[in-house]
Amino acid sequence: MAAGKNYKRVVITGLGVVSSLGIGWEDFWPNIMAGKSGISKIESFDTAPYDRHFGGEVKNFNPEHFIDKRKIPQLGRASQMAIAASKLALKDAKIKLDELAKRKCGVCIGTTMGESQAIESMVKQITDSGRFNAKKILILEYPADSIAANVSRYFGFKERSFLFANACAAGNYSIGYAHDLISSGKAEYMLAGGADALSRIAFTGFGRLYAMAPEKCQPFDKNRKGMMLGEGSGILFLESLDSAKKRKAHIYAEILGYGLSCDAFEMTAPKIEGVVKAMERSIKQSGIQKEEISYVSAHGTGTPENDTAECQAINKALGSNTPKVPVSSIKSMLGHTMGAAAALEAIACCLSIEKQEVPPTINLEAQDPECKIDCVPGKGRKHKVGTVLNNSQAFGGNNACVAMRRYAQ
Repeated sequence: MAAGKNYKRVVITGLGVVSSLGIGWEDFWPNIMAGKSGISKIESFDTAPYDRHFGGEVKNFNPEHFIDKRKIPQLGRASQMAIAASKLALKDAKIKLDELAKRKCGVCIGTTMGESQAIESMVKQITDSGRFNAKKILILEYPADSIAANVSRYFGFKERSFLFANACAAGNYSIGYAHDLISSGKAEYMLAGGADALSRIAFTGFGRLYAMAPEKCQPFDKNRKGMMLGEGSGILFLESLDSAKKRKAHIYAEILGYGLSCDAFEMTAPKIEGVVKAMERSIKQSGIQKEEISYVSAHGTGTPENDTAECQAINKALGSNTPKVPVSSIKSMLGHTMGAAAALEAIACCLSIEKQEVPPTINLEAQDPECKIDCVPGKGRKHKVGTVLNNSQAFGGNNACVAMRRYAQ
């Protein structure tokens, strides 16, 4: 959305994380900066029938620590993680629910799989009994829009909730639309991000694409073998700058704008020009120069096609400034959390701005000569971070890039 006379500046004042490297950003960020891996043997279902057995599974998540079951008796795992991350974001923003109940507060959530565990349970009930007798609650739980609706219902928000199913770019789409709603005055506050849970359906689907690595994700490595599937939720609390200043809220970053493109080149393979368009549109809408960019959070899945195309796109979009800009992939540590990926990466961007340091790309043994970037191998580093780009690409050529910067008067 282009800035007009009634345009409101939009800032991020709360961060909520549920991930395999920590619940809450205070645990998440030190582990990310240290280059720790959240990849482990999957325990939530039996992987014996598969030739892959590892993923970014969230082991220590207890929904009862965050959710009062009296409000909503049964929730799918993706909804549970989204509510937990939302609760953490609201707490971090230091805003009370009774205040939000009086205001125009909405929800934007991105997902790839929706509540896929619900359909697994239905299928098991049907196959075990030999007839269609799935529990009604599972049928109601399954639709993807239930994730955003459950967050809204749980906190008692009166504004509409939105679900974006743009696969692995959905988190950025959600943040971009939430930004538009606030900047145009249609909403005062927004919870925006993404959520996805590990499931046999997701594991089988990505496995059939022959896209998953056996034990580790190695973005930008010449011997990379693919992605690692993960799960989690990242939620950001957005409000207008005027609101944040009035509340004396802590501002992590300002959202400048975003760029989208859909090249529809191929179902799974990215097109360089499509990624460039999203980045250039983000830069143009934000009113910045490419020379201002000091960090790029890469989509960086660890698949041969994605990494090569994205690195070439970054070089085209940033031009001669590319060697000065650190570019890293936190998917090397978390795995690919699908609809939550871009949201968790947006949170990492906020913390990079906050802490003036950039996260690493781990598992890099020999950098691919076709990936001509500074990918911050091994451990994070101190770096002067002002303006950042958060890249995401999804099936079908859905590309999204969100631009953020350190807040300044």
